[in-house]
Amino acid sequence: MFVSLPRRAAVLVSSCAVVLLATSLATAPPERLVERIGHHLSPPEPELTHGHALLPPYPVTTPAPIPNPGQVAVCQEPGRDQVVTLPDPSDDEGRPLWIRRPPGPDSTDLPVLYLLHGSASTHRTLMEADLGAHLDRQMCRSGVEFVVAAPYGQEDGGSTTEWGDAHDGRFSLESFVTRDTVDAVEGEHPRPRSLRAIGGFSMGGYGAAALALRHPDLYSQVVGWAGYYRVDDPHGTFGGDTAAHSPDLLLGSEDVSDLRFMLVEGRADHTPLQEGSIQGEAERFSELLADHGMTVDTLRPRGGHDLETWRSTFPEAVDFLVSGWAGTR
Repeated sequence: MFVSLPRRAAVLVSSCAVVLLATSLATAPPERLVERIGHHLSPPEPELTHGHALLPPYPVTTPAPIPNPGQVAVCQEPGRDQVVTLPDPSDDEGRPLWIRRPPGPDSTDLPVLYLLHGSASTHRTLMEADLGAHLDRQMCRSGVEFVVAAPYGQEDGGSTTEWGDAHDGRFSLESFVTRDTVDAVEGEHPRPRSLRAIGGFSMGGYGAAALALRHPDLYSQVVGWAGYYRVDDPHGTFGGDTAAHSPDLLLGSEDVSDLRFMLVEGRADHTPLQEGSIQGEAERFSELLADHGMTVDTLRPRGGHDLETWRSTFPEAVDFLVSGWAGTR
């Protein structure tokens, strides 16, 4: 059950236009599949705000995926789930990583979406909410398959990690996501940055934006569901060095200028932060991105701070990602 509660109480459960592909790339996709979670959900109709001018395509070393709606393997066979445990200096038992791969062999031209959960959830929360099956449906509809990878981002003491490397060495989540996770997922088939995206929910939305801006050599696209784009660090992960981790202060470098962002924020999301709330963060950050000439799409679905609201925007989010991946040809 996903509810909206203050982050400081550590009970917050975290969990654009629709970018259509040129009809010359594929036949018109079939009707959006109805999503079910135990019972029928009537998905909210997102209120879309058009993004800003796209920058020239980024260079790639492998072909971009060619959309083939309704004709990819995942339409007939579900993706395969695997949970691996990777060595982690901050945890003697290691750190888990959920990987969901579409049917068939892995390859360097198969995109990857790295997915970060929220402050009071885990990779298991995303698995148990059946996010893999929901994304399978969107892969079938859009005609582009991709790997989904969600690491475990909690620490034993219960502090919010902000998906960062703690200044006192308690944990190193940024390093785990950008190094160990990428190595484990891609292995002998490393992707170019143009085929890597990173997204997340709530704290994960913050983490996705911060890590992409801090590591622009790794990712080309970001999706933030109910993220915040300034530092909100109730347990002092970053100590006094907060500016280096604040997405709204990391937009000036030429290295980040071609990052593409989709920002999703529920119309009724008033989840408290240390100062203010999540409400308005997508609009504020999108304006900053536009001021820097960067690509940004926004979605304002009906709903609050919960996976049901965010899941309703998966078709638009996947179309956004596919348009970026296909645009790299």
